Amino acid sequence: MTDDKKYYWLKLKKDFFKRHDIRIIEESPNGKEYILFYLKLLLESIDHEGELRFNETIPYNEQMLSVITHTSVDIVREAMKIFIDFNMMEILDDETIYMSEVLKLTGCESNSAERVRKHREKQKTLQCNTVETKCNTEKEIEIRDKSIDKEYNICPAPQNTKPTRHKYGEYKNVLLSDDELKKLKEEFPEDWESRIERLSEYIASSGKSYKNFLATLRNWAKRDIEKGIKNNGNTTDKRNAQKHSSLPGVLEL
Repeated sequence: MTDDKKYYWLKLKKDFFKRHDIRIIEESPNGKEYILFYLKLLLESIDHEGELRFNETIPYNEQMLSVITHTSVDIVREAMKIFIDFNMMEILDDETIYMSEVLKLTGCESNSAERVRKHREKQKTLQCNTVETKCNTEKEIEIRDKSIDKEYNICPAPQNTKPTRHKYGEYKNVLLSDDELKKLKEEFPEDWESRIERLSEYIASSGKSYKNFLATLRNWAKRDIEKGIKNNGNTTDKRNAQKHSSLPGVLEL
């Protein structure tokens, strides 16, 4: 039996601590503890593609996150509010915590992948005496590489089991399936296009990425509605406010 453990790491950019959002948070009261907590969440989520849940049926709550990260529950509570406001974290419909930066910052390699990588590097250094020998050797290596890929299942591309998502918005960076677009039009018949454009412009300007664009659009709509109720005491979209009242929000900067 082969030992095929996978190893993950965070690929933080050199200017990570110079980012505006990181610097603003770090300079706030308890800011350094917030950033340390954020890094711990990134590490906890890297082998789940950025998602954080205790299991399939139980999402993490603040107390549970406090325990697994050895962080004060008060720090957890305040930090999560900040991370959501700064779009560094999302709370999905099923209460899954999604760390939106993880896919861009994660690297991984299994034991077998490392061995195969070293094997291939070694093969590339071999020199052949004749063109014919070189041709035969290249064919042999190619066949061997394919068998190694199959045996060790090296970095397999994820199976596309989800519906195809199409690109929308001016910058073609809002991804929605046909079913998701249909739901968006039903929920926001008058301004669904402007909502997509708003998200598209924000993603283009901030560099952020989202796993569930429909959930993000709903969260933004909920925040807009709540802000309208608070400021005006009335809104023409109370039905949507009630419909999405159970969805946690993401505040646009």
